[in-house]
Amino acid sequence: MGSDRHRSVITDVAGVRAGHWTDAEARTGCTVVLLPEGTVASADVRGGAPASRELALLAPERTVARVDAVLLTGGSAFGLAAADGVVRWCEEQGLGFPTGAGPVPIVPTLALFDLMVGDGSVRPGPAEGHAACRDALTGPVALGLVGAGTGATVGNWRGPDRARPGGLGSATLRRGPLVVSALAAVNAFGSIDPGGSATAAVEEAATGDAGGAGGSTVDAFGNTTIGVIATNARLSKVECMLVAQGGHDGLARSIFPAHTRADGDAFVAAATGEVDAGVDEVRLLAVAAVQRSVRSVVRPA
Repeated sequence: MGSDRHRSVITDVAGVRAGHWTDAEARTGCTVVLLPEGTVASADVRGGAPASRELALLAPERTVARVDAVLLTGGSAFGLAAADGVVRWCEEQGLGFPTGAGPVPIVPTLALFDLMVGDGSVRPGPAEGHAACRDALTGPVALGLVGAGTGATVGNWRGPDRARPGGLGSATLRRGPLVVSALAAVNAFGSIDPGGSATAAVEEAATGDAGGAGGSTVDAFGNTTIGVIATNARLSKVECMLVAQGGHDGLARSIFPAHTRADGDAFVAAATGEVDAGVDEVRLLAVAAVQRSVRSVVRPA
């Protein structure tokens, strides 16, 4: 399965656009989410091995509240360089935080580790980040093994021979005028748990039948599920942080084990500010949207 077209995508939130750069042969790529002017965002990071850029700026106590885009990228720490291309594209459009020297684009970036599949010497860089921005202007958003999800795998806790492809998933929930949507690049140490009970996986872990998980040393840089939660709600930075935390609840309901030392799981929550809504309502929908996004990448054996 190379890619999929799905009606429920993060661009269901008005003004949000998304695009990819994909190298299917090298099995890596990046995905950009372009946000409308005035979008407020914050983030929450879990797991032991995150790779990121500009996330400190999203802490509620920091000065800047607005963001212009969020980049999800393969290539581990190398892939963070793709953000330079997104920043350049935003500058070309006149986007950014106003300063005396002109607008400075704010582009939080999350990376996952895909260097052990395909050709690890190929990583997204500035040109590829810029290309993803251009792709965001062209139409429907592809899902599956594309963009940041191209080289994603899941089930690595069971050992390399039992790992399976992950990918890029998305889901949208609505309640009246309120829209909450998630986009997740699923590259988990754990396995996707379609039923939500994790019963079989817990049995494997308890008995040591999980192959590589039974007492083996965790590859501390080998995985990570990253994503963006977008909503048309009007939220503060603190409230966006609470929604991002809810995204991790959805992750824990769909992956077992989640948030391990081998994962650098992180979500950015972005609010475009068009609809009045309570943060608890938005967070509840975010939990479900992330859960559905992760489960949507499951493929037949």
